[in-house]
Amino acid sequence: MIAPPRVWWKPLGQLERSWLLIGLVWCIFLTAMMPIWFFLGRQNVPATTYRATPEQFQAQVNAMIEQYKVGEERGFPIVEPPPGSDVFIQARMWQWYPIVKLKKGETYRLHLSSLDVQHGFSLQPMNLNFMVLPGYDYVVTITPTTAGEFYVVCNEYCGVGHHLMIGKIIVTE
Repeated sequence: MIAPPRVWWKPLGQLERSWLLIGLVWCIFLTAMMPIWFFLGRQNVPATTYRATPEQFQAQVNAMIEQYKVGEERGFPIVEPPPGSDVFIQARMWQWYPIVKLKKGETYRLHLSSLDVQHGFSLQPMNLNFMVLPGYDYVVTITPTTAGEFYVVCNEYCGVGHHLMIGKIIVTE
């Protein structure tokens, strides 16, 4: 075997140095923009996370359903909690449970958790996205501004029925 020459690379030419400098400056700019956009962009939903076992969370969901159930759709309960209350939505293979009915312009505390695996809460067409993990109660304060039916899809692959995981949030006037 022959050892490679001591200087086996070619020194950078002017054009290569220019592109390397542009790439480095761009990386520094994008890295600096992350914290700036976090504080100035106002795109981050205020949220709090708590530890909660799947059993505890499911008990809270069932208590909410028992207290605020107003109907059923395709075997899923429809709940209409009063404005300002806590609303619990659980994810499990392959469903969002229950269907929630909210009032436009009112504020709610939306609790999200999973009973089994990681899911992604994606509210369409509003494009709100949250990670939903088992063992955590993710609390988001929301105020619906548009009336209509909104669909919740799972944007994290959660198994063979993932494409069927569609929930619903109804916002009334």
